[in-house]
Amino acid sequence: MSESLWLSALQRLQEEYPSNLFQMWIRPLQVEESATHLTLLAPNPFFVRHVNDKFIVRIGEIVAQLSEGRINNVTIRVGSRDDVAPRQSSSNRVNSPSPLRAAAAPQEPIERPPSSLNPLFTFNNFVSGKGAQLAHAGCLQAADNPGASHSNPLFIYGPTGLGKTHLMHAVGNEMLKRNPNARVMYITSERFVGDFIQALQRSMMSDFKRLYRSLDALLIDDIQFFAKKESTQDEFFHTFNSLLEGSRQIIMTSDRVPRDISGMDDRLKSRFSWGLSIQVDPPDKETRVAILLKKAHSAGFEVPLESAHFIAEHVQGNVRELEGALNKVIANARFKGSPVTLELVKEALRDLLLLRVKQFTIENIQRVVSEYFGISLRDLKGKKRNRSFARPRQMAMSLSRELTGNSYPEIGLAFDGRDHSTVIHACDRIANLRQADAQLNEDYSTLLRQLQA
Repeated sequence: MSESLWLSALQRLQEEYPSNLFQMWIRPLQVEESATHLTLLAPNPFFVRHVNDKFIVRIGEIVAQLSEGRINNVTIRVGSRDDVAPRQSSSNRVNSPSPLRAAAAPQEPIERPPSSLNPLFTFNNFVSGKGAQLAHAGCLQAADNPGASHSNPLFIYGPTGLGKTHLMHAVGNEMLKRNPNARVMYITSERFVGDFIQALQRSMMSDFKRLYRSLDALLIDDIQFFAKKESTQDEFFHTFNSLLEGSRQIIMTSDRVPRDISGMDDRLKSRFSWGLSIQVDPPDKETRVAILLKKAHSAGFEVPLESAHFIAEHVQGNVRELEGALNKVIANARFKGSPVTLELVKEALRDLLLLRVKQFTIENIQRVVSEYFGISLRDLKGKKRNRSFARPRQMAMSLSRELTGNSYPEIGLAFDGRDHSTVIHACDRIANLRQADAQLNEDYSTLLRQLQA
């Protein structure tokens, strides 16, 4: 394919996909061509998997059209046109080779396994609000001083979609930036299990152990999936010990605190808590607004502050949902050739807003809060003014205001006909107490996670 033909393909793709997706996943690709075949060159296995999943079919269609059918086969592998001996030259499969296979191949030195890091996940493009402040600081410590006892192992836990994986990749990318020869590997727990099973089946356990125990940093996602896999847990226990004894950095993520992972060996639970365990909470509204503005800017789009506040007010689940809502808004704006007005945002997110209203009701919030504090619904909504009832009542009002589309008078009506000024006072009171009272803030965050789960 001539250079001009590939540029034409890029132009077509840029017209079809949102700017942020094009710039992130398609623009960085390089190409190699034979008579009937086009090979896309991607920077890492993570890129290979994502492009294969999302874009390669359409790229193949466009290339076939522009070449008038001459090029009818498009594949992707890790590599660069500058490579003397491109890595993984036969990697044209949707799923990239596992680290074990790559490391154990006769020509591949085990000392340099593919890291599988996403180069786009860095500290610079992570928006750190209150919910992720400690996790962000802990990851910076790990990147500054890998293997240090106070942050090794580093265990990050919390609901999905809040940036745990982004922070983990950011540590790995920073380590490689400072030391390109560092042996850093990101892997999901499922892939570790798969490699372990494959090693057993192929009598390659010595290669498996040599690969994982020779790393400078092991970053392993969703460790809770090791639960009830006894043989895998036993092998990981020894891998964990070996890395820790060598002052090699270990970072793990999970959807729950180590002690709450059922089906996990007590020895591992204990070791997971040796270093630094940090919880990531859903971003508050101010952080959601900052995330929206930063991501919109990265996509080359201007989102007015009023529109960003509206999206942040109504999309509260996690960062992925926030990104999805923003992408929908931008796509609508592009299609209509219109700026991102508040009216356009409401139209673009109409289905999402209707679904949210159905999901969150004052009645459900009252039920969850009363169960959490062990008081009756009657007392939660009633007139008793002692703190054991008044504080949960104020929290339920605040949560109702945050999660539902109901007005202050409507919320007051649901609490035995209270005046709207009472609801406003309750919301302000809880907002202030969350800053001053750590236990109350933890209770409120826990209720928020339960309701959004």
